[in-house]
Amino acid sequence: MNYTAPITSTFKLQRQSIEQTQQAFEQGVEFQQTMNQAFLDGLDSTESAQRRTVELYRSAVHQTLDAVAANVPGAEGSVEEAREAVDESYDVLLENHAEAFEALATELQEGTDAYDDLADDYLVALEEQVDLLIEAHEEFETQSVDAVEQVADGLEDVQEQIEDVQAQVQEQVEDVQQQAAEAVEA
Repeated sequence: MNYTAPITSTFKLQRQSIEQTQQAFEQGVEFQQTMNQAFLDGLDSTESAQRRTVELYRSAVHQTLDAVAANVPGAEGSVEEAREAVDESYDVLLENHAEAFEALATELQEGTDAYDDLADDYLVALEEQVDLLIEAHEEFETQSVDAVEQVADGLEDVQEQIEDVQAQVQEQVEDVQQQAAEAVEA
């Protein structure tokens, strides 16, 4: 009889569970890294969209100034001064906007890089620890299987001894019965 099969199966299931947990951690870290990169990639689109919005506002102000220049006699000089002031203001705004997004992108990239480095180190350490755990687990399984096999061998030896004793007792009983039967006949 194979007494070790349930033990071996249990250990195998435990190792699979450990490995699946490790894979789940790895996938979670990879997902976070992907989300961080997606956010960084989306930052360029956000900056571009905001820049276009600012340019649309500038264009709307220019159209308003064009309408004033076309409809108000003698306003052309004042409108041109206003246009220059508006352009200077929007140029400063766009420059500040670009600098702010560049600083934000730099900080986010550095943060993402630091996270990626830390996550990579974590995953390496996790893999090393899981490898050690699996190795110890396999050693414990080997010891457990050996112990069960020894107990099973001992049980088989005891069973054989019991069977031998039973056979001897049966033989003695049969001898005594035969002697008793002979004594009764005599």
